[in-house]
Amino acid sequence: MESKQSIPPILRPDFVNPIALGDIAERFGLQLSKEQASLTVSGISMNTGDLRSGDLFVAMPGQKNHGANFLAKAIELGAVAVVTDSAGMKIIGVAEIPCMVLEQPRKHLGELAAFVYGNTEGNVPTLFATTGTNGKTSTTYLLEAILRQVGRTTGLTSTAERHIAGEVIVSRLTTPESPEMQALVARMRERGVTDVAIEVSAQALTQLRVDGLHFDVAGFTNLSHDHFDDYGGFESYLKAKAELFTKNRAKQAVVCLDTAFGNQIVQLIEVPVATIASNDSIAADWHVGVLEELPGVTKFQLIGPNDQVLQSSVPIIGAHMAANAGLAIVMAVTAGYAFTDIKRAISKGIDAYLPGRTELISPVGAPAVYVDFGHSPDAFLNTLAAVRKVTSGKVVMLFGADGDRDPSKRKDMARVAAAGCDILVVTDHHPRFEDPASIRKTLVEAARAFRPELEILEVSPPEAAIRAAVKLVEPGDSILWAGPGHQDYRDIEGVRTPYSARAEAKKALTEAGYPC
Repeated sequence: MESKQSIPPILRPDFVNPIALGDIAERFGLQLSKEQASLTVSGISMNTGDLRSGDLFVAMPGQKNHGANFLAKAIELGAVAVVTDSAGMKIIGVAEIPCMVLEQPRKHLGELAAFVYGNTEGNVPTLFATTGTNGKTSTTYLLEAILRQVGRTTGLTSTAERHIAGEVIVSRLTTPESPEMQALVARMRERGVTDVAIEVSAQALTQLRVDGLHFDVAGFTNLSHDHFDDYGGFESYLKAKAELFTKNRAKQAVVCLDTAFGNQIVQLIEVPVATIASNDSIAADWHVGVLEELPGVTKFQLIGPNDQVLQSSVPIIGAHMAANAGLAIVMAVTAGYAFTDIKRAISKGIDAYLPGRTELISPVGAPAVYVDFGHSPDAFLNTLAAVRKVTSGKVVMLFGADGDRDPSKRKDMARVAAAGCDILVVTDHHPRFEDPASIRKTLVEAARAFRPELEILEVSPPEAAIRAAVKLVEPGDSILWAGPGHQDYRDIEGVRTPYSARAEAKKALTEAGYPC
């Protein structure tokens, strides 16, 4: 199994003003004796693996076990008090630390954590949230860069990284549990962060991981086929995303109308909303358009109300990246930052590094090799189109599919990949507990049925696949390796095996005579 040392630690503030149990009891309507009310806590945890001395331990029911069964361990580690439900109290019986009963504790976990860490109204940075099937990570990075360029002290939490006033930390999870998220925001506040850009997945909303946060601006990129293993179809998937745009979670919204689901989100939104589109034929408040696409940069123009116009660029290819940049700019404007200040700050381009997002790995003079995190049909469509635009020769597509994750999208991924490339190489990704050969078979058969004349190679493992792909290209050609992006591991039978697609691509190029 994966060692704890391979997982970055939870980030907490260096100092927390201790919170009296009596204040917690009063705030959440809990029963507590007068003798216990003066005890204080300085942190909160739902997991003994992350618990620290002075914490409030929240013992919740789980899929296989109840957290109350771990109370002895929590006390050993220094827990000051426990919050649990009636079922947990039956398990605990009599405890040596104060026990407070709160039914459905997960529903209150985010608010509890916010209260303990002092993330109360008026005492948090400006918070931005971005959701959508594709583009939410890129938009989050671009938004943080824009805010930094206008002089703000920024924080970021995404699939790839956490940023705290210039400090970069590898992410533990795409969206952490609410105690970790609240601790992270408190640490950012402690370090003087003024604005935080947060990537919010549908799962984060469904699993209440961003509870306790109230976003100043929430943005929506798009919706396409993904996560149907969790949501069953578009209707419930959209409903999960729409939760971000309720009054309980956000003050204002910005919605991209490039997919039909944008208009559906607008109809569901409970807060003031601004709209943006990439197509001039779509009625929207703002419009973004590509001016020029080059191998390492996409230049774009943004036009808004009251004759507001700016031109800038992103250091990455693709019209979809220009759309993400436009959304990020409008989110900043919606939050109250002056359009003229933003225009001036990014006049020479948005200074952002987007790890594993159509990231060009190869040196000058070599075939272009792009490593990308996209793992849905729509992501493939946009990224292949972007690569094709800047490629004079042939395009080779290299990809695999996740095991134990939404198999309903695999055939569509294969069809889109086959449609957009000149040669297709199918390999493995995260097989998890599935048979990787079976996953590859599904992908190859779907691609071949859609485009029988296409040259298709099946190569395993991915270390061999990238080397096979490099042998197929020469300067002027491009390889798009979709799926692994920034990740530094592969999930094989529950074990995170160290692995970097970016490093493997560089090795393959070097071995072929193109030193990186």
